Amino acid sequence: MKAFQDYYPENLAHCYGCGSKNDHGHRIKTFWDGEETVTHFTPEPFHTAIPGFTYGGLLASLIDCHSTGTAAAAMYRQEGREMDTLPAFRFVTGSLHVDYLKPTPIAGVLEIRGRVKEIKGRKVVIETTVYAAGVATARGEVVAIQMPENFGAASV
Repeated sequence: MKAFQDYYPENLAHCYGCGSKNDHGHRIKTFWDGEETVTHFTPEPFHTAIPGFTYGGLLASLIDCHSTGTAAAAMYRQEGREMDTLPAFRFVTGSLHVDYLKPTPIAGVLEIRGRVKEIKGRKVVIETTVYAAGVATARGEVVAIQMPENFGAASV
């Protein structure tokens, strides 16, 4: 089964969190699991905040990229379309809010689960939770905005 991120075109696959073309990135893979989405990620020792615990910025990054991928998949699902059909749905982060519920151990696999809270026009709101050994350690809400087709076409 292909992950949501496997459908990203090459020119949009460089994101540090979810891009398959970024050799130094997280390269997360997100899938449907019923009405929720799921990503599994194993922190490396260099993802540390203090000994034994995961850096909060990593958790925010995982929530962010898991949520924007979920937003794209949700739009395809709402339209009854496969993720390889055109026009493509791709999203960027309009806002990211993260609550850190308890320290996240660095050892072991993290499970990131998301669900669609709202779809309204070009905006999709996703609620995502990070679990370590079945315990919720961080929860976030992302407002994902559909990318315009010419996104990135202009030079900065």
